[in-house]
Amino acid sequence: MDPTLTAYRRGVALPSSNPFQRLAELLDDDRPGLPPIALTIGEPQHAMPEFLGPVLAENLPDFRRYPPINGTGEFRAAIAAWLDKRYGLDGMIDAERGVLPLNGSREGLSFGAIAARDQLAKDFDHPVVILPNPFYQTYAAAAHVADAQAVLLDARPGRNFLPDLETLDPEVLDRCVAFYVASPTNPEGSVASIGYWQQLIALARKHRFMIFADECYSEIYRSTPPPGILEAAKTMGGGFDKIVVLNSLSKRSNLAGLRCGFAAGDPEFLSRWAKFRGLAAPQVPIPHQAVAVRAYHDEAHVEENRRLYNEKFEAAEHYLGPILGPVTPEAGFFLWLDISRWGRATEVTQALWRDVGLKVLPGDYLASDQADGSNPGRAYIRVGLVAPLGHTQTALERLSDWLGGEK
Repeated sequence: MDPTLTAYRRGVALPSSNPFQRLAELLDDDRPGLPPIALTIGEPQHAMPEFLGPVLAENLPDFRRYPPINGTGEFRAAIAAWLDKRYGLDGMIDAERGVLPLNGSREGLSFGAIAARDQLAKDFDHPVVILPNPFYQTYAAAAHVADAQAVLLDARPGRNFLPDLETLDPEVLDRCVAFYVASPTNPEGSVASIGYWQQLIALARKHRFMIFADECYSEIYRSTPPPGILEAAKTMGGGFDKIVVLNSLSKRSNLAGLRCGFAAGDPEFLSRWAKFRGLAAPQVPIPHQAVAVRAYHDEAHVEENRRLYNEKFEAAEHYLGPILGPVTPEAGFFLWLDISRWGRATEVTQALWRDVGLKVLPGDYLASDQADGSNPGRAYIRVGLVAPLGHTQTALERLSDWLGGEK
């Protein structure tokens, strides 16, 4: 059995605080030598779509109403139509039972594992939730609230920064209730192929666990639209059994504060989940759903958003490529930079803040240490390219000068 899996079956602890709290503690005693530039949080800073205000104004009276937990008919139809067009699904999405609104994708990611545990009703004292490592910290929270054991699969460059499905013990898979995976990945920006998705779907159906596919970066790509898990499922037959995809307006439309996303896929699972959410979950306001309807019928603002990110990745290649080699990922808006030549991620993070006023995130703060002390993020820093181009260019120039200088 793979030692990583063995370690986590013995209960190795996950980080107890979020990466940004840890970063604040790391840099607490240091003062930047230049005016500070934060490159840590992936909070979009591009313009919001122009239709936001008018759509909200038109639907203001609906703030008086309690929203239906399963969303408005217009919302479900818009999501189903967008997924159908984006992934060529030929009408496979069940707009009545296979789409749910979420208060951002984080809500669904956080509580999906509970629904999976309860619906699958596996006869194990300690069910398993499988996560990539590094991982979006909400996945770990999901394992915690589901009272499940987290099994982490290291995501390394030789596997395109995706969990290695070949290492999984069948006994672990039998105990699994939820498998979390992102494509495009965060922080690395890698993309799962149709073949990878097919392999994972086959495992989920064989061992009876739910896949929660986090596709929130699906529209932030360089040139080729990333394939999605629903697209892969179409090629296999069996509908969307054991598959839930989650997405939102946060990255696609620069509307992180709207807190509006969706879950789509397995209609049996989602219709049963909706009954639980009707008792326990906050509804998505109807005016917010109206904005989503408008947003998912408009691609022009998404194309402009993508153009602005790609412009900044061109700048990153200009400043960092001569030192680090190619740095542009397939998708997403982060740089995942191997800085091991200059030291451990935490050491480089401290030095960049102290020397040139750049605040980046150490890669090991986005991952968990293994039993042998290794950490797949320790050689990396994450750099967010969410700020405007001029601001980003200044930061990249400072980073380039620091990396290229004598240390």
